[in-house]
Amino acid sequence: MFYQRETMESRAIVDGLVGTYLGSGEAMNAMHWVFQDKTALPPHKHEAVQFGYIIRGAFDTVIGDEKQRLKAGDSYFIPPNVEHAFVAVGETEAIDVFSPARDDIPPWVR
Repeated sequence: MFYQRETMESRAIVDGLVGTYLGSGEAMNAMHWVFQDKTALPPHKHEAVQFGYIIRGAFDTVIGDEKQRLKAGDSYFIPPNVEHAFVAVGETEAIDVFSPARDDIPPWVR
């Protein structure tokens, strides 16, 4: 299965955050995010494992009891049902992959 950029759907999720749906398979789905400086995703959790890669910028990140500033080139793994949160430091761009595929990704299908 192939997805071309011109057919990918992008939407503002909240003020300061644009998500682009990259696609899905049976076992995973993926999103591309662009956060404006200081945009926060509050603490949340989900049943899917989450892998993320920071393309540019940085996040002040909390995963469970751990806190770190992650920058471009860094990645993270979040186990299922572990609370996590992100705050963008500068304009930040990242990719997230979820497995199993979440039924609320893209988030505008809710």
